[in-house]
Amino acid sequence: MAKIYEFAVLFNPPKSEITSTNVPKLIVPPTTLLADSDDEARIKAARAIPEEYIDRLSQVDIAVRVF
Repeated sequence: MAKIYEFAVLFNPPKSEITSTNVPKLIVPPTTLLADSDDEARIKAARAIPEEYIDRLSQVDIAVRVF
């Protein structure tokens, strides 16, 4: 049975690269989705990561919660 989930994706630049213009930023705003499991929701959230961040996945945080 499908559940409602919400997710958001945050980019965290390395501490050595943080400046007044290069700060952590929300790259996918809070978004709702339907999924049958927590794992499916995480996979769908990961697919929403913009292409320009794919080579920096170690600096990307995905937050997922179920309603």
